[in-house]
Amino acid sequence: MATTVAPSDAAHPHGTTRRDFLFLATGAGAVVGAVALAWPFVASMAPDAETIAAGAPIDVDLSPISEGQIVNVFWRGKLIFVRHLTEKEVTEMKATAPAQLIDPAPFAARVKEGHEKWLVAYGNCTHLGCVPIANQGLDGWACPCHGSQFDAVGRVVRGPAPINLPIPPYGFQGDTKVRIGEGATA
Repeated sequence: MATTVAPSDAAHPHGTTRRDFLFLATGAGAVVGAVALAWPFVASMAPDAETIAAGAPIDVDLSPISEGQIVNVFWRGKLIFVRHLTEKEVTEMKATAPAQLIDPAPFAARVKEGHEKWLVAYGNCTHLGCVPIANQGLDGWACPCHGSQFDAVGRVVRGPAPINLPIPPYGFQGDTKVRIGEGATA
């Protein structure tokens, strides 16, 4: 007995069948549907604009900061001290021998050349992260939590803090503006 082929399964002259076409069309539709379903989930993983802006560099206007004044700013959620050093502080800090310090660092490594009267440093004690308080008697900072002391350019002079206040990336954008953050130059 001979078998007959249904007209819908009859081979196309190029060797494909209608069933092959339906299989490919269904598969393509499933892929498009899966992508359409997954797109909102993938898009929700991207950071929002506020988060992206939080890491952006910030500009600090130095013109209103008087000599001896310290201004606190925040960059990437971290406290930054911007200090306008007095002539006396600059002279004393240059005269301090790095070998006398817990974490030896010369004055020139703590400030930018040509802008020696400005210190920009992170504002958290390097022992356990407390915020040091400006101490005019020391011309520096004292940590209220465990007694660490830092000089006017953030070098640790008395522990338990093991290292100096870190310096964030920053650069001067002229004599009256400093940019704190990535991409800061000079």
